[in-house]
Amino acid sequence: MKDKDLRKRVPYHIQRDVLDELGVDQLSCSSLCLKIFSFSLFTRCTGPRFKSCFLSFVPLLTWLPRYPFRENAIGDLISGISVGIMHLPQGMAYALLAAVPPVFGLYSSFYPILIYFIFGTSKHISVGTYAVMSVMIGSVTERLAPDSDFMIPGNDTNSTSLDIVSRDAERVKIAATVTFLSGIFQVLLLGLVRFGFVVTYLSEPLVRAYTTAAAIHVIVSQLKYSFGINPQRYSGPLSLIYTIIEDCALLGQTNIGTLVVSIVTIIGLVAAKELSALAARKIPIPIPVELITIIIATVVSWQMDLKTEYGVEVVGKIPSGLQAPVAPAVSLLGSMVGDAFALAVVGYGIAISLGRIFALKYAYKVDSNQELIALGLSNSIGGLFNCFAISCSMSRSMVQVSTGGKSQVAGAISALVILVILLKIGELFEELPKAVLAAIIYVNLQGMMKQFGDIRSLWRTNKVDMVVWVMTLILTVLFNPDMGLAASIAFSILTVVFRTQLPKYSILGQVPGTDIYKPVEDYNQVKEIPGIMIFHSSATLYFANAEMYIDALYEKVDSHKHPTHIYSQKKLEAKRLRKEKKAAKKAKKEAKKRAKEAVKAAEVWKGGEKNNTQTMQSRRTCLSSLLVISLSGGVVESMEKGDFFNEKVTKSILFSSVHDAVLYCQQGNSEEVQYILMSYTHTRISEVS
Repeated sequence: MKDKDLRKRVPYHIQRDVLDELGVDQLSCSSLCLKIFSFSLFTRCTGPRFKSCFLSFVPLLTWLPRYPFRENAIGDLISGISVGIMHLPQGMAYALLAAVPPVFGLYSSFYPILIYFIFGTSKHISVGTYAVMSVMIGSVTERLAPDSDFMIPGNDTNSTSLDIVSRDAERVKIAATVTFLSGIFQVLLLGLVRFGFVVTYLSEPLVRAYTTAAAIHVIVSQLKYSFGINPQRYSGPLSLIYTIIEDCALLGQTNIGTLVVSIVTIIGLVAAKELSALAARKIPIPIPVELITIIIATVVSWQMDLKTEYGVEVVGKIPSGLQAPVAPAVSLLGSMVGDAFALAVVGYGIAISLGRIFALKYAYKVDSNQELIALGLSNSIGGLFNCFAISCSMSRSMVQVSTGGKSQVAGAISALVILVILLKIGELFEELPKAVLAAIIYVNLQGMMKQFGDIRSLWRTNKVDMVVWVMTLILTVLFNPDMGLAASIAFSILTVVFRTQLPKYSILGQVPGTDIYKPVEDYNQVKEIPGIMIFHSSATLYFANAEMYIDALYEKVDSHKHPTHIYSQKKLEAKRLRKEKKAAKKAKKEAKKRAKEAVKAAEVWKGGEKNNTQTMQSRRTCLSSLLVISLSGGVVESMEKGDFFNEKVTKSILFSSVHDAVLYCQQGNSEEVQYILMSYTHTRISEVS
């Protein structure tokens, strides 16, 4: 497009403002593309369209004025309080996974929820801390701020001690920075640039296997709190294996008091959750088992002085109030790009999957790109307030729905509950043993560990998906969650290529009295059409599977009807006819008649390459290749540019359906080789004598 054409489309006052700002005399095309995105957006969104753009960016302004207060208020209130109570123990527990003090888990359960309340489009998911995201954050914080960097010399010559305050401060800064960067990725790269398609490679088997493997990482990371040991931190490939070996070597140093607290808490939680599940039929509001557990554990720890008497590690100081925003550590951004991108993809993939489930169930639409923006803003703004990356939790979302939550008003109320805890109640939990938080994590991971049952079900239904599940688990366990995710996606893409190279080939028959064609081997009532063979491939035909397609076709066709066999037989027949012509002039008419029966084979197109073959076949032979139903205009155009069509192979060989091609063959139009192209499924039709 020329510059003058651009000037016609951009108002003069916009041109003038841009020229003044840029300090140039002419408005060039490149300047327009690179410098005035905001101005062009403004010109496209003037008046009603600008209002529509703004409301779609801030969905709260659309649905909150129409909020049905009488119908939804009570349910959202009860749901918000119930979910807010769940945020307290989960937020503190998942902060341990992120290797930051527990209070920052409460911050992560407050700020991001308010942001999602404004920008999110799902009515039912509960955003906040999530185990998988937290363990991914923990791998970054412990890698960039290991304990060894904060050892200070003690009073003795050979003694050293850990500067916990400095270490925690550095880890909080790292967690907030990587969270901020992941939010930027979600908003800019995935949201505004519409790069959200990357999550389409996160198939359900991949996601379920990945979360199962991440749960294993979570469990191993919490063993030190359950046994009261202090293993060395490992990073990189096989770090999980090294950590398990280190934990086993340190079992002799187990703190008995800590181990007893862990065992008692796990048994109590499991029993209480089972009783709560039985009582759920009679009690509409779920029993806050985890809240009751941490209250009892805090009281017991305070009364028995577990920290001093038995050496049980406790949560420690929980400051009251909120913190002022802090700028991210720009110097650290380069060392965490890969981690931030993995967090952005995983967080969005989990949230949109759960959001779509509820949207389908309750008949409303979730805007996938707006969800990216909402989650991105939740993370980027939350990162400024020392939060770590969030997603949505299945358990909290189910509680939010089951207790009557109808909108994100329930989420806002849960955030207010956390605010009250931060301002007034948080300091009461300073004597809570960390072993109790680890036990809460173990019990909450029961659902993820049950996903091992997927292997059995996938073996019965789809073995390729089963292989994806197993490989994702192995890769994620052997590597860190971020590297494991990348390797798993790469393997999943390879399986897509593998499936196209090993499709299912079948012979189609007709359902009597209809224009429906189905595989003969799968349906008893389907019958083959006499004299016609319909060959079907389940995969798209391209260069990688073209040879296998041809081989499979030849296998389906009887050897006596094989094109090469026909060619050789007809060649001998023609030679014999020439001898008869020379030997007897009386057979001249018969020889000419037989010569007319000779048929020239046309080109066989394999993945865009045309290989010329000549075939002689009988009058009743109609052989066609490479064929697609409802061929799109773009493919036809590409064939025209590639000189596929000529005076012998014209567009008359194209058919819109299998039935049209069959009717063509049945009408006696089979004197020459016919090419019938059809899309979606690749079908080759052969009428044989």
